[in-house]
Amino acid sequence: MSAAAAAVEREADRLTELDSPIGDADHGSNLLRGFTAVRAALEAEPPAAPGAVLALAGRTLISTVGGASGPLYGTLLRRTGKELGDAAEVSDEALRKALYTGVGAVAQLGGAAPGDKTMLDALVPGVAALTTSYRAAADAAENGALATVPMQARKGRASYLGERSIGHQDPGATSSALLLGALADVAEAQDGAEAR
Repeated sequence: MSAAAAAVEREADRLTELDSPIGDADHGSNLLRGFTAVRAALEAEPPAAPGAVLALAGRTLISTVGGASGPLYGTLLRRTGKELGDAAEVSDEALRKALYTGVGAVAQLGGAAPGDKTMLDALVPGVAALTTSYRAAADAAENGALATVPMQARKGRASYLGERSIGHQDPGATSSALLLGALADVAEAQDGAEAR
């Protein structure tokens, strides 16, 4: 979560720029506020289990982020955390399955599917690629976000623009790719530390 917060902090202005032509121009600032609060909540009361970390992060995002991002990212993290349960350690396979459940909950909440120009265009291919590696997941999510540029939005705020949404990268898909990129960075750093 610290790596995710750092990624959001680093890219907040770009996320807001992406949101300006097709949204409310607040995606970056909203996520920055939310992930700053997540970082503070985890420092104040660090949960013992990975599932509890994600559940707390999800609750914090829901309570601090406006618009659709708070409920959607909050649902993703809470459902993933709930799926992980109280296990003190989580295998790669358990995390992949839990994330798959979390992404399914996001799709249900938003009534969206891949191709609708939403965060799912990054999350679905990203989580599917976790069977290969964390870096493959990050790359698939990034490619999914880039693939939203020629799409016409069918869900979310951008859908009100109709054809005018074409030609713009979806900010939610972009922030989702950022989070999977942060996960890959942490996994690779951990693997490198274990190899030493």
